[in-house]
Amino acid sequence: MSHNPSSEAGCFHAAYPSYVWEKVECVKAQPAVHPIRSPRTSGSGDVTGNGKDYVAESAGLTGEAMGSFPATSDVKTERSKGVASFGDGGILGKNEYSLQANTNYTGTTSACAGHSGCTVWQQFIYATDYVSKGEGAVFMQYWLINWGTSKCPAGFGKSSPDCYGNSAITTAPDMPITDLSHLTLTGSAVAGGNDTVVFNNGTDAYSASGADSVLDVASVWQETEFNIVGDAGGSRADFNEGASVTVKVAISDGSTAAPTCVNNEGSTGETNNLNRGACSTAGGSTPYIEFTESN
Repeated sequence: MSHNPSSEAGCFHAAYPSYVWEKVECVKAQPAVHPIRSPRTSGSGDVTGNGKDYVAESAGLTGEAMGSFPATSDVKTERSKGVASFGDGGILGKNEYSLQANTNYTGTTSACAGHSGCTVWQQFIYATDYVSKGEGAVFMQYWLINWGTSKCPAGFGKSSPDCYGNSAITTAPDMPITDLSHLTLTGSAVAGGNDTVVFNNGTDAYSASGADSVLDVASVWQETEFNIVGDAGGSRADFNEGASVTVKVAISDGSTAAPTCVNNEGSTGETNNLNRGACSTAGGSTPYIEFTESN
């Protein structure tokens, strides 16, 4: 289902054993900001995220990326915790987290409308309790980085000097952290078509699609960061001591070449409290990078 999203824009759900996407009602929610990384402050700690992450870099343009957790060990609890340098923001508490597949934020497209220094950044997100208590969300968050002081385009809010907005939102269940190994998140971008995010929990798939022309990210996407981090607002996902998670980022760029695993190139401002091990890569029909993080 992740590799075969609906060709139509909107919100969709599919339940195993059916492989048919059924259109569902999209919802709106006050956008909670999943910010771009910011300069570290002293005492911020050695955590994964906020610029310290592995990314899968493709030789050409990335068309699709799937993030998964092939193995987990001793994952018992997780809590989203506020971070002082981000104003202690986010959706905080037990079992609050987000899965994010993030593009690079180094490319300029027509969406920047000629604003000097402006670049685009797109996040494919599953976030718990995003719509309401007990109800998660599957959506894309769009960013115009360094837009400047002028008014943001229609549909975008201001996080000076940046602008941000959400795609349509598909609701999904809040999944317990102990189910992490069953979860996948896929993002895809089609020039002249639709961009799509798909969240799969092992039995059900949830997707949201919108026009690539919002950012035209398909023309500049070459790096993908995927991880489990805090739930918005620059927050941190704190796991129990002894937890270990294997992270896999599989990409499609029209080749069988292994992507490059680039260290300390992550773009999200959210973090987790896990320490990363070595990163490995593989080519073939589904090129990928893979690494383990633990505490």
